[in-house]
Amino acid sequence: MVPPFLEPMSSIEPVISPMQSNPPRDLSPYFRTLDDFPDGLNWQEIFGNDNPVELDIGCGRGLFTVSAAKAHPETNYVGIELDYKEGRRAAARLLRNDLKNARIVGGNAHDALRKWIAESSVAAAHVYFPDPWWKRKHRRRRIFTDEFADLLCRVVKPDGLIHSWTDVEEYFEVIRALMDHHDQFQPLTAPSERAPEHDMDYQTSFERKKRKLGCPIYRGLWRRK
Repeated sequence: MVPPFLEPMSSIEPVISPMQSNPPRDLSPYFRTLDDFPDGLNWQEIFGNDNPVELDIGCGRGLFTVSAAKAHPETNYVGIELDYKEGRRAAARLLRNDLKNARIVGGNAHDALRKWIAESSVAAAHVYFPDPWWKRKHRRRRIFTDEFADLLCRVVKPDGLIHSWTDVEEYFEVIRALMDHHDQFQPLTAPSERAPEHDMDYQTSFERKKRKLGCPIYRGLWRRK
């Protein structure tokens, strides 16, 4: 008898890794990436209707996307998330709730706004609690820049809205300065803080976390001229 360690390789069963035995869950059509849309994001093809579309940029685990889609079935919602793991979590919530008026797209928001989304095709854009990139040397990574404001202007329809909230006062002042001084946006009165009716009644999971810690939330609202 040949010792096992001398057996030819062909007689030894291959080892199957956990990733091979448990392939990623198919979450289509709720989760897809920008690369799945080589011809751009066509809202009519994605949703099968001409309802207005609103973006949730940096949607994370999707609390806003899910809640908004439930509350407004007449509107289509698209969450854009760079972190595919978080985006897939959001998509799983859409699947569980059978929300046909919402999708999550994995990819870079700048790329999506620049190349994948048609001009003036979006009714509103929501940018909640963007990463503040605390270190000064990293602040160039912040999503809100002059270029980002121009990209929002490109995709949002005239009279469309831009919503942005953050718990970082310094970053909010940067956002407000960029948006208030852009010649295509008009500042509006932002919604005031309201008491949640239950633990999921927050704009995002991050808002819930920060409000429970007693942190102030800074809210901005602008209209596309």
